[in-house]
Amino acid sequence: MPRDKTRVRNRIRELRFQHGEMTQKALADAIGVTRQTVNAIEGGKYSPTLEAAFQIAAVFGVTLNDVFSYGEGE
Repeated sequence: MPRDKTRVRNRIRELRFQHGEMTQKALADAIGVTRQTVNAIEGGKYSPTLEAAFQIAAVFGVTLNDVFSYGEGE
């Protein structure tokens, strides 16, 4: 497995669009990170901190398991 990809999968893009087509910038502002950080998390290039993961789930009103999964499909 290349080191630039994480095994943490997420549904952030899907959830953003289900929530009024929220932009990466709007999500970033809501959780206190940069848009580039949201882009990297969403693209699987970076694993969020535990705090950021909980904040992302809270923004969408779902559980961590509804946003993130680990190592599935490998």
